[in-house]
Amino acid sequence: KSWPTEREARLNAFRWLHRYNTRRRHSRLGQRSPIAFENALHRTPTTLPQAT
Repeated sequence: KSWPTEREARLNAFRWLHRYNTRRRHSRLGQRSPIAFENALHRTPTTLPQAT
């Protein structure tokens, strides 16, 4: 594909990357988008609770 200007090419690339990272679901990530998968990881505690 060709674009009339560099700006149009950059905008098109940005739109594709934005869709890929925010909306496109991935089978390896449990049919979640990469951002949804990362957000779920950050909500999971990484340390064990203190024993009482």
